[in-house]
Amino acid sequence: QVQLVESGGGSVWAGGSLRLSCAASGVIFRIKTMGWYRQAQGKQRELVAAIPTDGDTNYADSVKGRITISRDTANNAVYLAMNSLKPEDAPAYYCKVTTAEVGLHGLVGYAFWGRGTQVTVSS
Repeated sequence: QVQLVESGGGSVWAGGSLRLSCAASGVIFRIKTMGWYRQAQGKQRELVAAIPTDGDTNYADSVKGRITISRDTANNAVYLAMNSLKPEDAPAYYCKVTTAEVGLHGLVGYAFWGRGTQVTVSS
């Protein structure tokens, strides 16, 4: 019912910049949180940054100062601006959205994932 479309991945030199975008579409009652995760091959998926609708942004310690997350609430979109990229910043990135939907007896929470977009950093 909810689809996430990611874009902005690609290949850059070390020290370069990329801007990832994620747009949510479909029937959504209320978005609770939008965020970005990343996962290298053979590793667990980890949080990069997230921005709740009613809370403060939070970042992984490894990206603080180099990555900025922002939202366009009117268009259900979230962005990740990445600067000073390092080779270790180069796994696949996944957009995640948590929502509150109207259920039979009240609100029900759901989580949705994008397909992922690959980032490559050359040194």
